[in-house]
Amino acid sequence: MIPLNNTLLREKGIWIKERVNDMGFRNIILESDGKIYVITINRPKALNALNMEVVAELIEAIDCIDRDKNSRALIITGGKQNFAAGADISAMVELVPEYAREFSFKDLFNEIENLPIPVIAAIAGYALGGGLELALACDLRICSRDAKLGLPEIKLGIFPGAGGTQRLPKLIGATRAKEMIYFGKTIDAETAFKYGLCNRIVDEDPVAGAMEMAIKLTQGPPIALRSAKHVINYGLNADTRTGIEFEAVAWADLFSTLDQKEGMKAFLEKRNPNFQGR
Repeated sequence: MIPLNNTLLREKGIWIKERVNDMGFRNIILESDGKIYVITINRPKALNALNMEVVAELIEAIDCIDRDKNSRALIITGGKQNFAAGADISAMVELVPEYAREFSFKDLFNEIENLPIPVIAAIAGYALGGGLELALACDLRICSRDAKLGLPEIKLGIFPGAGGTQRLPKLIGATRAKEMIYFGKTIDAETAFKYGLCNRIVDEDPVAGAMEMAIKLTQGPPIALRSAKHVINYGLNADTRTGIEFEAVAWADLFSTLDQKEGMKAFLEKRNPNFQGR
């Protein structure tokens, strides 16, 4: 792990405390300030295409972040050029079904979706195929104006196999998702925003927009944020009545935290709360 690049943050008048611990990754860069993590996929010559080595490093990085009890938010990016232009097709051509199942990357994307902290995808350039499926596993997506998002797998004689057929319809609706998947359609940032696939479009480096969000998240109550994410994800796969009952229990449990007392007292005292994650 290496410290966050402070150049971007200094331009915004934001200073980040640095922390250093080299994990020796070859295909990704893992940065942290102790609360905010940034993972950058670093295969620019391959347009950040995903392969088994990249996925193995991403799993290791996600496990590291999950073990860090001080982590508050994660940003995943591919840098200023491309987010991730799908999977490495050259490694897939001769696969048989048994090995194709291992190549689907679904376990990694499930880990990202279930990471307790908020995860933000900062998307520039191409987010195609497995790259878009990676972004779909994140909680929020920030796009630069040049972003291109799509699931073109149908043109290869297959379809999205790492969550794309499941997560995209829940996010943008079945009709739009089917059109994108059936035709292998790529959409621009404006269309993605219209569909609800993109939360925000920025003119600058999308990491800057994601960082602004992440900093705000670190100022919120971490236990409540983790609980909210867990309840939302649970409800997406449950019927409404079951989801509401689960929500009620999780909501009530928050009244055992010091953050709940602090948040409500701060509101009544007309001051900013100081959440401690307890």
